[in-house]
Amino acid sequence: MVSKRGLGAGLIKDFEKIDNILNKVFSESDINISIKIRLGNENKEEIFNVLPIIDKYPIKNITIHPRIGKQKYKGEIDLESFKNCIENTNHKIIYNGNIFSVKNFKELAERFPTINTWMIGRGIFANPFLPEMIKDNKTDYPENKLEIFKKFHDTLFNDYQQALSGPSHIIIKMYSLWEYFIFLFPNSKKGLKKIKKAKNIEAFQNAVNIILNNE
Repeated sequence: MVSKRGLGAGLIKDFEKIDNILNKVFSESDINISIKIRLGNENKEEIFNVLPIIDKYPIKNITIHPRIGKQKYKGEIDLESFKNCIENTNHKIIYNGNIFSVKNFKELAERFPTINTWMIGRGIFANPFLPEMIKDNKTDYPENKLEIFKKFHDTLFNDYQQALSGPSHIIIKMYSLWEYFIFLFPNSKKGLKKIKKAKNIEAFQNAVNIILNNE
C-alpha cells in the first residue's frame, strides 16, 4: 500500500515533508492548490499537527474525510473530530465521507451549518441520481430511472471498450462499479454474482439485462 511508503494517508505523519512540498509549490508557482486529507493514518490526532502547517499557506480549501487511513472505508466516521478540525483551521473546509442518501446529507448539513461545500465519493457510484436528489431535496427517483441508468451505464461501458484491451479488463472494471450500482437494484443482488462470473462480453451483458429486467 502507498501509505506504508509514506504516500497517501501515510504522508500525514511527515510534517516537515508536507511543509517542504507546500513551500516549494507556492514559492515556484502561482497555481491554486486544494488538499484532501484524512484525520490521520495511525490515529485521529495526526491531522491536528498538520493543520497549523497548512494554515501557513494560501490553500484554496481542505477536503476532510473523517476516518484514519488504516480504516480505509470501514468503521464509523468520526464527526466529533471533524468538528474539531473546523475549529482549528482558518481555511475553507469541504466535507467528504458516507453520503449515501438525502437523509445522510441532511443530517450532516444540520450538524455542520458552516459547511457549504460537500464531496460525494462512493455514494455517487451507489446512486448516480444522488446529487440531483440532494439538490432538489427529493427522495423519489425519476419515473424513467431505468432508462436514464441504462444510458449512463452503456456510455461507461462503451468508453471502457475504447480505452481498455480485452473483455476481462472491461468486465473487471465494470464489476468494480457494479459492486456499488447493485444498491440501486435490491431485488437483483444475485445478478452481481453473474457479472463476476462472466467470462465474455455477451455473458456480462446478459447478467446486466437480468438485473435491469428484474426491477
